Amino acid sequence: MMNDRELSDLKLERKECPKCGALWINGEHYWSGTGKKGNELDLAGLVCNPNGDETCINPCKGKDGGVTWAQRFEELENDFPRD
Repeated sequence: MMNDRELSDLKLERKECPKCGALWINGEHYWSGTGKKGNELDLAGLVCNPNGDETCINPCKGKDGGVTWAQRFEELENDFPRD
């Protein structure tokens, strides 16, 4: 007797950047420290562009945009001004 059950084509693909540890699961970026879903352009602005090298696997490495450390520091200054 043949099994008439349909089989799923579900697959799991996991990639990890050897430089920073960022993860891509089925093509979606997740932050290495928190496991939260991320933004490749923000990753590039914060990590890959200032610190990446040829081993970086972020497809947005080298692109302008996303969040940068300068923007983060400016937000902190605005939120917590020095007297």
